[in-house]
Amino acid sequence: MEIKLFGITKDIVGRDMLPVPANIQVHTVTELKEWLYQQYPGLEKLSALAVAVNQTYAEDGTALDSTKEVALIPPVSGG
Repeated sequence: MEIKLFGITKDIVGRDMLPVPANIQVHTVTELKEWLYQQYPGLEKLSALAVAVNQTYAEDGTALDSTKEVALIPPVSGG
């Protein structure tokens, strides 16, 4: 599975795509966030972090697998 990163998430991780190693089993958005927070503690400090699966905002219980398109959506500011 590869995760697309945008905005501050890209800055924290240091790239715009993040592969999840094959030996890491993440089956839900919650599990993915837990793994991400362990690898990149700066992500947990964000005021909000949304996950999109197949271009739709996903709930924490949303199932994941390698066929899904996953993206991290950072907090958005603007006026």
